[in-house]
Amino acid sequence: MTQPRTVPSSPLTVAAVQATPTPGDVAGNAVMAADLVRRAGQRGARVAVLPELFLCAYHPPVLAADPAGTDVAADPAGIVADPRLDPLRVAAREAGVTALVGAAVRHPDGRRTIAALVVDRTGDVRVGYDKQQLWGDERELFTPGERGATLLVDDWRLGLGICYDGCFPEHGRAAALDGAHAYLCPSGYLAGSEHRRDLYYAARALDNTMFVVFANAVGGVDPWRFNGGAAIYDPEGRVLARGADDGTAVLVATLDPAVLAATRAAHSMLVDRLADQGGPRLSMPG
Repeated sequence: MTQPRTVPSSPLTVAAVQATPTPGDVAGNAVMAADLVRRAGQRGARVAVLPELFLCAYHPPVLAADPAGTDVAADPAGIVADPRLDPLRVAAREAGVTALVGAAVRHPDGRRTIAALVVDRTGDVRVGYDKQQLWGDERELFTPGERGATLLVDDWRLGLGICYDGCFPEHGRAAALDGAHAYLCPSGYLAGSEHRRDLYYAARALDNTMFVVFANAVGGVDPWRFNGGAAIYDPEGRVLARGADDGTAVLVATLDPAVLAATRAAHSMLVDRLADQGGPRLSMPG
């Protein structure tokens, strides 16, 4: 069911983070994440997005060798109570920031997923979304998620995606049809993928006339070296903030509902789209 396309009543300041976690060091990476969340809060952000698998780092050899050490466990309600995340809980609560942080999650039924954890402003941690589109060898380690998710912050609807999800126009469109005003994408793009990194998420913004917040890992050692370039896009796909291809950064921008409304009035693809593309396609000789 398509949600009504309302516009939020007030702006929302967000942060897109790029940083270099240590493979397998969940406790140390949680401390780093806590510092990054505090930095975002000091700059006025109410929402901070950190990279894919940030808590364990995106390093498949370590993830395969030590699943017990690299995963966090969720209960049947999706709550994560791992004490290694306590510094992050405290930071989110004290900074008044809702943080979206990548993690490997072990579910009660045995599934292992690439997840976006939501650390809310009270410090509670829960699984917000499990990545649906697994890339390459991720399929050997993880199970795909089964449904999309939308995070509600104030009166903003924030669709959730993780990295490869954003390569599929249908994924961003599903968020938009659920009424998303913005699309949050923790990611891990490898060095050499800069063209695609900068194209996909700008396209998702323009396709759906919604803001996009793209976080990315940076640094590391080949073949698991990541290229930064975290960015925040406006609803026409223009860059509001972008990080360099190396180095830690906390990028902050304010999402303006007036810009969202004006863009959707001028570019009405969500309203004008056809319910389907008609019957069988016509083929003809040239």
